[in-house]
Amino acid sequence: MSGYKVINADEVKDHYAGTDVPGEFRMLTGDLGTEQLAVTLIRIPAHSDFEQGTGHYHDEMEEVYIITRGTLTMRFGDDIVKVPAGSAVKVAPKTPRSHRNEGDEPVDMWAISRKSDRDDSTLIKEFWEASDQAAQKR
Repeated sequence: MSGYKVINADEVKDHYAGTDVPGEFRMLTGDLGTEQLAVTLIRIPAHSDFEQGTGHYHDEMEEVYIITRGTLTMRFGDDIVKVPAGSAVKVAPKTPRSHRNEGDEPVDMWAISRKSDRDDSTLIKEFWEASDQAAQKR
């Protein structure tokens, strides 16, 4: 038994494939076989507001987002922040959050959290105004 595993994120199932949600959502946790961490790659095309003004929060889960390409516009509570590639963001439990790509370049964002067998997220249907520049509409 080996103490490591290498996978190619592009070979992991894209949960947005075949839907009208732009971009990619690749949950790597199962393919990696992690026991403690959840890892997801989210790719957001230019001018995409895939959450369409919605947001969410987690009751107990802390998340870390790492931006590796592009600049993402993120909202945390009432704060709206531009987060460029090379940045890492920690979001505490109970903090409402959302994101959109208002730029001309695609964004790659990695979401990392504690692995859990249950979903502790709550959807916020009206979190912020949907972007008027988004390529898709709600």
